[in-house]
Amino acid sequence: MKATEASLLQFLKKSPQFVIPIYQRTYSWTERECEQLWTDIMHAGRRVDVTGHFVGSVVYIEKGVYQVSNQTPLLVIDGQQRLTTIMLLLEALGRHVGDSEPLDGFSAKKIRNYYLLNPLEEGEREFKLLLTQTDKDSLKAIVQQKQLPTEYSIRIAQNFAFFDERVAALGNDLYELCQGLSKLVIVDVSLNRDQDNPQLIFESMNSTGRELSQADLIRNFILMGLEPMHQMQLYEECWRPMEVKFGQEAYGFHFDSFMRHYLTLKTGEIPNVRAVYDAFKQYARQPAVSEAGVDDLVKDINAFAGYYCAMALGKESNKALSKAFQDLRELKVDVAYPFLLELYHDYETDLLTETQLIKAVRLVEAYVFRRAICAIPTNSMNKTFATFRRSLKKDRYLESIQAAFLLLPSYRRFPNDEEFKREFAVRDLYNFRSRSYWLRRIENHGRKENVAVDEYTIEHIMPQKVDLSREWREDLGPEWERIHETKLHTLGNLTLTGYNSEYSDRPFGKKRDMEGGFKDSPLRLNKGLGKVEIWNEEAIDKRANRLAKYGVHVWEGPALGADVLFAYKPKVEKVTATSYSIDDHNYLVDGAKMRKLFDELRAQVLALDPCVTEEFLKLYVAYKAETNFVDVVPQASQLRLFINLPFHELNDPRGAAKDVTALGKWGNGDVEVGISSTEDLPYVMGLVRQSFERQMGNGGDPD
Repeated sequence: MKATEASLLQFLKKSPQFVIPIYQRTYSWTERECEQLWTDIMHAGRRVDVTGHFVGSVVYIEKGVYQVSNQTPLLVIDGQQRLTTIMLLLEALGRHVGDSEPLDGFSAKKIRNYYLLNPLEEGEREFKLLLTQTDKDSLKAIVQQKQLPTEYSIRIAQNFAFFDERVAALGNDLYELCQGLSKLVIVDVSLNRDQDNPQLIFESMNSTGRELSQADLIRNFILMGLEPMHQMQLYEECWRPMEVKFGQEAYGFHFDSFMRHYLTLKTGEIPNVRAVYDAFKQYARQPAVSEAGVDDLVKDINAFAGYYCAMALGKESNKALSKAFQDLRELKVDVAYPFLLELYHDYETDLLTETQLIKAVRLVEAYVFRRAICAIPTNSMNKTFATFRRSLKKDRYLESIQAAFLLLPSYRRFPNDEEFKREFAVRDLYNFRSRSYWLRRIENHGRKENVAVDEYTIEHIMPQKVDLSREWREDLGPEWERIHETKLHTLGNLTLTGYNSEYSDRPFGKKRDMEGGFKDSPLRLNKGLGKVEIWNEEAIDKRANRLAKYGVHVWEGPALGADVLFAYKPKVEKVTATSYSIDDHNYLVDGAKMRKLFDELRAQVLALDPCVTEEFLKLYVAYKAETNFVDVVPQASQLRLFINLPFHELNDPRGAAKDVTALGKWGNGDVEVGISSTEDLPYVMGLVRQSFERQMGNGGDPD
């Protein structure tokens, strides 16, 4: 590696050509970065005491694998964003400076022939910078002052327009801009392919002042080490079509999420959102994957990316499937995508019919919505869907999905019809995050011609106004304040209307009988309102119960006969077990020194979640969610806790715990901590909670 300080413009002038390899990210700077660069350049141009302004490094391989011309181009490993942006600015300047030369070297002719073009070359050799794909054609068109291609690069076009406008605003006063450009300084870093490791250097780069995305790193990991022809073929046939599927803007935003779901599906483990690249490298190096070869791996990623785009980005062409995916997207339940990717793959390979896939998606939707209505915490759902495929029996696909939902433990449960109806009728649904979703689903369930719910507004039949009119108070009765407070935002009192402003706070009878009122409404949600004489608590409850009962069919749950479900239940071998209690632990009997401390610890552990269970064993007391997350071994002067968490994952600022991974122990878990005083209980519970949350799939990592 050779690194030297250099003037950016002199660096451009002396270099024959820069080529961005296909494995590099596309041009991604936004107006924010362009604005900052413009500000820095103008500042340097105005200040005589500023002799240079550093804009970063340009890292390249001198002897590359591409032979675009007789002169070997420089393969840019880092610096694409800066080089491209400076060239857009220089092109804008060249168009406005004309034949004038505010500063030596800055006439239109010199700008173009020194920094933008190789004037004596033809074809692609003519251009100082060759980007990839859409970016390349767009930049070439701008430098040649031609019309942009039909499929142009959004970022290239937007940023050129930004600089063109800024330069135009300077009028003929271009000296400071030229002076600022002349002061730009870079670190010129030249790599030797035989001696340096471009892959490691690429991984460590922060090429735009923003971290490299996981997509950038993964694409580089796959393509960089391949032979040129193989690299180009794999990119053109698999990776480029994948970028097109996502779209220019969505690729940068959604690919990392997709890859996280893909790896969750393939490994059964949920990668940390900031460590997807590391997880991918581990997966790619597994014997079964590496032996299959890089081509099969990229083809598989490409196929699953297509499934993801269909489901998550609204690109499904089948109308019935598209509708089901749209409804699911509105619930914002990204954690379900690993399971849904499996379903879609089996649908594409004819293991699952279209009808079965739709029913499965609707089951996922109902599971998520019912749990939200029943206010069941969401912290276990990512783990539920990450491991759901283990329950599938693909010769009885839909049946096994229903069985898996029905057999989920209590804290992961699929709320049954009675629980759902009860909570749906009384829940505050006006302030529910997906209120337009549930209104639309009720209104359009079973319809062949959907009602455009977005064209209506939500209406409180009993008005929101706290100071109700005399008519409303009379209708509601002496307890009108309680009814207003408890029923206002519930299912029975909410509907849709196109006459919200006309309804206002009018009495119910007028809302019902006016032109366009409830009697005339074509909406299913308003069915029966035209026959109600008085709107009071009884009427609200009656309507809520009717709609809640209907909701059971809209968000239909799994249904299997007891004999069928029994066949799916795990077979447990009968063993003769000895039952233990607290009285079997000498150090926990009444009056023992550790009893009070144990009772306080026990209460706090059980309070973590209703799913936590306690089991007294011969040597310790186990606390479980799915399995043991902490075991307590009572001793004469302390309680020894064994926390079921990898030691390296524990956040223990006090250093109170020790690693017992390789040591013999009574309890489960790799972390041991002792507690002898209630003063230490809050801190120790913080350690225990980490194990519990990890087991529940909520280890502080965003869903």
